[in-house]
Amino acid sequence: MNASDSERLASGFSQMGFDLSEDPTTADVVVLNTCVVRQSAEDTATGMLGRLGKKKRNHPSRIIGVTGCMVGPEQSQLKRRFPYVDVWSGPQEFGPILELAGIRYGLDPSGCLSGLIPESPHVSSFIPVVHGCDKFCTFCIIPYRRGRETSRPSSEIIHEAEMMVARGVKEITLLGQNVDSYGHDLRPRIDLADLMTQVHEINGLERIRFLTSHPNDMSVRILEAVRDLPKVCEMINLPFQAGDDTVLANMRRGYTIKQFLQKITQIKELIPGVNLTTDLIVGFSGESDAQFQRSMEVLRYVEFEKVHVSEYSYREGTFASRKMKDDIDRSVKKARKAAVGELQQEIQARNNACLIGRNFDVLVEGRKRGRLHGRSRGDKLVYLNTPSDLPSHQPVIGQTVKVQITESSPWSLEAELIEVQVKKEKVPVA
Repeated sequence: MNASDSERLASGFSQMGFDLSEDPTTADVVVLNTCVVRQSAEDTATGMLGRLGKKKRNHPSRIIGVTGCMVGPEQSQLKRRFPYVDVWSGPQEFGPILELAGIRYGLDPSGCLSGLIPESPHVSSFIPVVHGCDKFCTFCIIPYRRGRETSRPSSEIIHEAEMMVARGVKEITLLGQNVDSYGHDLRPRIDLADLMTQVHEINGLERIRFLTSHPNDMSVRILEAVRDLPKVCEMINLPFQAGDDTVLANMRRGYTIKQFLQKITQIKELIPGVNLTTDLIVGFSGESDAQFQRSMEVLRYVEFEKVHVSEYSYREGTFASRKMKDDIDRSVKKARKAAVGELQQEIQARNNACLIGRNFDVLVEGRKRGRLHGRSRGDKLVYLNTPSDLPSHQPVIGQTVKVQITESSPWSLEAELIEVQVKKEKVPVA
């Protein structure tokens, strides 16, 4: 979500006439877009602010702006700690930063806020469709910083998607802290399945993805849309966060592990060959070794294609910070995270090895170390080898190509190019 917000803010500055810079020490305007999901992210942001403050002494006219989740409703403490910051704005509140920059440098920001679409998007791009979250999991600060769930009108999303496709985007990911809840606050009411159906009609768009889901809101209608709409990729990220019912209850996740696994079964039955990824927290308040082992059992049972694992991070302002102890030693958290990584590496190595010899469609996204790479519909990273008998058919970035998998590792696949042009139809998922 933050990456998408940064792209939109950069678009606003470009429309005003600013040149984008990667060097904060020489820029006239520096904007820090912050994340506070974990304490380490907030510590990184405050450390950067400290360094920027020292640099501003030699460049007092430089504008320093801070946006994102660190900027909550109560900003007085931040303003006292960092008095040299010129403007504070919450998530998606880009107006104050653009307006101050316009005043300081004699530029006109009018019209920019209505057209915040990335100027130079990649082959794949993101569109936030719902902001905020209503779940209030005990470990999470997001509802307090990004607010309650607010869905964007579908017409606004479709317009943005059409603009992106006109600029060369082939794949769009619909974003939300809980994307499955999209539309519950709109009238007339629509849902994520309706939105994907509308996005699916955009000519030139080849792929649609969505992130992030909550097990309680993953409806049959959404699953049927994934199954039935050819442009929607058969890949679902479904966080389970813990494998023990007591830990899940303490997290206020709203489901048992049995219910989660029933949802996994439903997904696999409705979408054959679906690729499943997940999120997991280790070392949550009071989590015993036995409770952690239940998370490992879930990983072994489901065999997710990818797992994003994080150590529980105490976040001031959450329910857990007020009512629970951060009582798992850091060394234990690290050991559990390492154990998950080791198990998942084995699972991914085994899953990827089974793909050798199979053919898949890959959207070419870029070049790294002289080699083209892209993603399969199932979100597998694939490096391409072009055979010598196809010298006149070199794929280019943005093309979808058909490949045959020749080698595998836990993290990526090697493939040989078969065809540069492929039909826009569903094929086996990698």
